[in-house]
Amino acid sequence: MSGIAPGALAGVLAAGWWYVSATRRLAGRSWPVSRTAGWGAGLLVIAAATQSPLAAHDTSSFTAHVVQHLLLGMVAPVLLALGAPVTLALQSSGRATQRRLLAVLHSGPARAITHPVVTWLLFGASMFALYFTNLYADTVANTALHELTHAYFVMVGSLFFWPVVGLDPIPHRLPYGGRLLYVAVALPFHTVLGMALLSQKTLLAPGLTLRDQQVGAGVLWSAGEALGLIAMIVVGVQWLNAEEREAARVDRRLDAVVDHGRPVGTLDEQ
Repeated sequence: MSGIAPGALAGVLAAGWWYVSATRRLAGRSWPVSRTAGWGAGLLVIAAATQSPLAAHDTSSFTAHVVQHLLLGMVAPVLLALGAPVTLALQSSGRATQRRLLAVLHSGPARAITHPVVTWLLFGASMFALYFTNLYADTVANTALHELTHAYFVMVGSLFFWPVVGLDPIPHRLPYGGRLLYVAVALPFHTVLGMALLSQKTLLAPGLTLRDQQVGAGVLWSAGEALGLIAMIVVGVQWLNAEEREAARVDRRLDAVVDHGRPVGTLDEQ
């Protein structure tokens, strides 16, 4: 395969164009540069995974495939979630579009597919389904299925990481402690999968070598756990920032009470 995936390239360009257009429709309201940077970085990661020499070797090298898998299924979703696209869509849309978006967000199917148990199972089970059935070999032989698998990585990764590091108003928002636990219990997925693939003596697809397959398994194990730990660090930083913002709000309320000449002890009674 070549290093160019037309479907993925079109998707990246369309997503970038939409985001820039949406920020311009905010009519003078500021939009954090950090969010734009997160979205842009996520799209660049997808482009690097699907439009580079890495993509040209992802069907002949299992190690290249694993790196691509981790970029699409973990790195890009975290960065895209930090871009807060749902919030941007709501703020840049008219009332009618906002109502439709909110109706979709709070619909039964959306609440079901974004439930933490469902996303946790999808994230873990899909990896085992890919490597311990004929699906991986099928994706190597079929270009359309191969690109569809890339899109699936991004989608499932986004469903998994959106409630963890995302800034958008979504169903089933987890408290920060719950987010850390949610990621922590998913880390063994990569450990178990990597160990299983390391002990595998049968090639997953024609054209691979056992040595390359074992190296890829080691990368999946170690890098998968490392990226999970990085996600937990991001959650920890967000938690700390949230605590600082809450402390600042309390300080402002105390200052307001003092400025109005009220006893501080009356704060809890308001």
